[in-house]
This record gives sequence, structure tokens and C-alpha cells, in this order.
Amino acid sequence: MNKRKSILGWYAFSDYVASVLAWYFLFLFRKTIIEGNQFGFNIPFVDTNFWVAMMIVPQLWLLFHYLTGTYTDLYKKSRLQEFFKTLIISFLGTILVFFLLLLDDYVRRYSDYYLTFFVVFSLQFFFTGFGRAIILHFVKKNIYSGKVGFRTLLVGSSQKANELYEEMKARQKSFGFHFEGYLELNGKVQNTLSTELKELGKLTDLEKVIDSNDEIEEVIIAIESSEHHQLNDILIRLADKNVTIRIIPDMYDILSGTVRMNHTIGEAFIEIPPLLLNEWERITKRWFDVIASFFAVLITLPLTIFVAIRIKMIDGGPVFYLQERLGQYGTTFHIYKFRSMKMDAESSGPQLTQANDDRITSIGKTIRKYRIDELPQFLNVLKGEMSIVGPRAERRYFADRITKLAPHYRHVFKVQPGITSLGMVKYGYASTVDEMVKRLKYDIIYIENMSITLDFKIMVYTVLTVIYGRGK
Repeated sequence: MNKRKSILGWYAFSDYVASVLAWYFLFLFRKTIIEGNQFGFNIPFVDTNFWVAMMIVPQLWLLFHYLTGTYTDLYKKSRLQEFFKTLIISFLGTILVFFLLLLDDYVRRYSDYYLTFFVVFSLQFFFTGFGRAIILHFVKKNIYSGKVGFRTLLVGSSQKANELYEEMKARQKSFGFHFEGYLELNGKVQNTLSTELKELGKLTDLEKVIDSNDEIEEVIIAIESSEHHQLNDILIRLADKNVTIRIIPDMYDILSGTVRMNHTIGEAFIEIPPLLLNEWERITKRWFDVIASFFAVLITLPLTIFVAIRIKMIDGGPVFYLQERLGQYGTTFHIYKFRSMKMDAESSGPQLTQANDDRITSIGKTIRKYRIDELPQFLNVLKGEMSIVGPRAERRYFADRITKLAPHYRHVFKVQPGITSLGMVKYGYASTVDEMVKRLKYDIIYIENMSITLDFKIMVYTVLTVIYGRGK
């Protein structure tokens, strides 16, 4: 893993050098060609503007690359996809830089603007693409040689699993799968798989195996057609795990178009990534969460102070209520809320809020109606424990009860919990576990259709809920 992080640093350094070189030659071009032709003599280009550009512009390019999701695991990048991504990002970045920094240049004719834009884009794309191509060549070389790979768990022990293992072992080029072992499904089978790989348990041990080997990144499901009835159970067990799932398809999957080719030569898989949003959407969502939460905390500060004083005046108890909740991949964190109930509200154990609940204080009824009690959760968002939009974070006590009734509940752990959700705006608060299960369908719909656009729609619905006081 350290080698993979180190190569990522070189990738960013290559981009920095590329932008420095691009802007060096751009200044040279501007002073000798554009301005030199205009004034009739060459103008020294190493001036104050040159040094300012050398300090600022490369930093802006690095920030732009980061915001567009460039600096993630290089060992899982496609060179062809990275080529086109570099082309597109160079073009979009050039547009921004051109209008911010170059539009006020002295020119003899408008065609000089077009020429300048073309030079900026060409230089940026060439130097960036060249450096990346070299680094990605060595990255792929490390994978093909087997020096670097992804710790992989094979689920299945029958003929299909054995054939997959033997095929990968026979290849001269490795595709990065370093098998830690396999899980047996339907009885022991004496084959190459059972003699060369460690048997780590049965299907019921799947979660335990992954939790005890926290560096497992890939799970390959290689089961026979007769075992497909177990596929749903396997996927549910993996729903809250931070692993990439690969399924060996049958002919129906191939004809239905769900199969994704991972390599030009090699096995084709149905791939289920651990992250539902692409890199750009994920980073955009996080930056929006941080900026919006920061301003939300500042804007609502007077209201926060007023509510805190009112809560304190009622019974002298704590203003905030901290409670352990389950976050992404089932990790625990403490959620912040304004205390809306009496201090001994759960002295007899976890309870859901009921209509006309006598445990709710007078100020509590108001802040719950307008969702003001949720305001401190913006601190959870700033800490990276929550998002503004996402499924409601539940306590383990209730999450376990929901899972017993609806095992697919574990899919909500694929994403960060949110202050608001599709389930909250469509269904509202739940007062029983059965109501939680009914609300769950909206959370699953959100996860399956997750996008930045959907997040904005949910936030609009939430604002209307707050304005009209539809909370409870």
C-alpha cells in the first residue's frame, strides 16, 4: 500500500512539473511571438508576472486535478481512460485559466486569442499526458509482473472457481489479483484450488474473514449456475464492506449487457465498485458538504445560541445530545443533536419517538417540528462522518432489528448517512421498526439512483419541510 501511495505522489509531482513547463513555454511564446510581433522587438519574459504565474498557476492546476478526482489509486486506472480524461480536463482547465488570466493580453487581432488558447491547451495536455503516460507504464508493469496487486478473496470452490484460478495462474501477465484464500460453498472439492489456496471458511464466515483481513480489496464470486440462488445472500453480506465485488457471469448476464470488460485479454466480470458515485461526483459532493455546512453553522449561529439558552433554562441539563450511530461501512460515530427530550428519556432502554411523546420537552416540540434539533449535525458533516444528504443514521440496536426483517438494509452502509434523506422527505420519522422498514425502500431508491442532481432535489424538499413545519 505504501508503494501505491508513493507512486501517487510522483503522479502529482509530474503534473506540477508539467504545468511549470507549460507556463514557461507559454510566456516565451507570448513575449516573442504575440507581443514581439506587436511591438516589433522581443520583450524579456522573466518579469514579475512570470514569477507570480510560476508560483500560482501550477497550484491551481493541481487543485483542479484534485477536484476532478485525478489523485486516486493509480493501480486501478485505465491508461486509455486516463488519456481521454487528461484531454478533457486540460481543455476545461485551459478555458478557466484563459478567461481568468489571459483574456486581457495585448493582441493585434482576435486570431491571436485563438492561437494563445491553442498553445496553452497543447502545452498543458502534452506535458501532463507525457508524464502520466510514463508513470502509468511503470504502474502497469508492476501489476503485470506481480510486484503490486490487490488482496483478493475468492468465493466459491467448484469447477468455475477452479478454472478461474488455473487460468489466472497460467497467464504470463498478472492482472493484480493476489489471492488470500477461498470460501467453500457446497462441500469440499479436490482440485488445484483446494491444494494451492488456503480455505478460509464457508459462506457464513464471509463477513468475519473480511473483517479480520482488513486489507482485502477485491472479492471474486465464482459460483456455478446451480448456486445462483446464493448470490443474493452473498451480495447482502458484502453490502457494507469496502471492497470491489467481481462476479463471473453466465450467458444470460452477457446477453443482458451487464458484463464489463476489465482487460482486452482476460476474464470479463460484472463489477460492483465499493463507491456508488464516480470520482468527480464524490469529490464534488464532499466539497459542497463542507462549504454548505461551514456557512450553515455561521448563518444559524444566533439561532443556535438562542436554542441553547432555552434548553438550558428548562431543566439545566446539557444542551447537546450525543448518541452513537452507525456510519459508512458500519463504522460507529457520535451524532450531535440539540437535546429535545428529558434527561432520563431512555432510562429503560432504547425507544423510538411516539406521537405526543411525553418525554419531549416544550422547546423540544418546536425544534423537532422545524428540524432545528438537527442543526448540530453540520459538525458531523465537517468532521467527515456524515453528508448533508444520505440515509438516516441509526443506532446499532435498531439497525440489527431492521436487518432481521429486511436483510437488504445493509445496503445503506455503502454511503455516508445524511442530515436529510429521500426517506425523511417522502416518509418522515418512524415510530416503529416496521415503519423503519417501510421507509427503507426510499433509502434504497436513493442509493440506486444516487447523483448530485438528486441531492439538490432532496435538499429543496427538506427546505420546504422546514418552512412549513412538517417535522415531528
